[in-house]
Amino acid sequence: MTNASDSTNGSLPLDFAQEETLDGSFQPLAAKLRPLTLADYQGQRHILSPGMPLTIAIEQGKCHSVIFWGPPGTGKTTLAEIIASHANAEVERLSAVTSGIKDIRQAIENAKQRLLHQQKRTVLFVDEVHRFNKGQQDAFLPFIEDGTIIFIGATTENPAFELNQAVLSRARVYTLKKLTRDDLTIILHRACKTEQVNRKISIELDNKAQQQLLTLANGDARRLLNVFENCLDILSGESKTVTLETVVQVAGNKIALYDKGGDAFYDLISAFHKSVRGSSPDAALYWYARILAGGGDALYVARRLLAIASEDIGNADPRAMQLAINAWDTFQRVGPSEGERAIAQATVYMALAPKSNSVYMAFSQAKELAKNTSELDVPFHLKNATSSITKELGHGSEYRYAHNEDNAFAAGECYFPEPLKNTSLYHPSDRGLEKQLKEKQNYLNELNRRSNEQRYD
Repeated sequence: MTNASDSTNGSLPLDFAQEETLDGSFQPLAAKLRPLTLADYQGQRHILSPGMPLTIAIEQGKCHSVIFWGPPGTGKTTLAEIIASHANAEVERLSAVTSGIKDIRQAIENAKQRLLHQQKRTVLFVDEVHRFNKGQQDAFLPFIEDGTIIFIGATTENPAFELNQAVLSRARVYTLKKLTRDDLTIILHRACKTEQVNRKISIELDNKAQQQLLTLANGDARRLLNVFENCLDILSGESKTVTLETVVQVAGNKIALYDKGGDAFYDLISAFHKSVRGSSPDAALYWYARILAGGGDALYVARRLLAIASEDIGNADPRAMQLAINAWDTFQRVGPSEGERAIAQATVYMALAPKSNSVYMAFSQAKELAKNTSELDVPFHLKNATSSITKELGHGSEYRYAHNEDNAFAAGECYFPEPLKNTSLYHPSDRGLEKQLKEKQNYLNELNRRSNEQRYD
């Protein structure tokens, strides 16, 4: 296999450190190829280029507590191991999936004893840290504070939403990105060389197979290496040629990236919403299809369309809300086959509908105004005279019944508390139906102006 990536800008040396363990022959390829030094680490140049703060801290062995946030297979665990080796520290490993408070206490006690008897620090690495509850996360705080541990958490979820503020204030968050195809190519070539030595065979990887492996990996080095290793396992003979057919046989079609409870879910929904708002029916349909391909719920998209109808279209085209309801109703009545298409129809309509967030903005301002002026009383003329006592108090007095006025409009009447009488919240756009509503509003405002002028003349 030709190593075309050797000339890639920023590529690293191909001699890749490997762990030597008694049962190393049984380790997955991803574990065998885990780099032990920063020089061998691939990817994340945005935080690990020469001269970057994290790079300097690692090289000097002066590492602080950190949270690594990023997709699977991007090197979070490997970075923790490298930090520990540079800091001359032992690693205590916990997985929030399988560990509890008892395991946390034991890891902390091990760190205390190590510091007391060996004068050696401990890196406490917690994988999937977002899965720990508030109490479990709080258990780390005193020992981060007093230096008993260098805390390193790894998470695939947004730390701002999933981790305690107390933990976040004591650890710096670094965002890891999907590995690029160049990064993955270098890793794949290393894997090929390593397996040729380990298996004592000749390995050929044709270009189509390589491209399919890189596509399947989708920025995840672990996935790349697992699929490649599985390809080798199903081939026989002293010379193994990995072809496109081999890769498809092992991995099948590309699995859509979609996590119903995680960031991938919200990213797809966000892309869908913004495509509709941005009047791009093609992109909106694409993101909708991506959600369905990943096993997402079409009705969630229908609910989002209802939100779009009021937030982004509003009175520019009130039919949008009804169409969203109709699409939802169609799905529930006839099932996914026709129902998904009905939602697609509503998606295209809303993408091309005139847009206005005037109602959304007006309502947001109204809620804020109401919160800040909740002490203002309802004006007497707007109160109900529910009894003779309230009538004597003046409730409802001087109220003008709109239907008895010209054009069913009581020109000059104020429906706000007196301090807010000149308040204006709703400002229609010049798009769609709102253009007509704006003309109507301007007409009514002019009637109010004339009435007020006559009143004070």
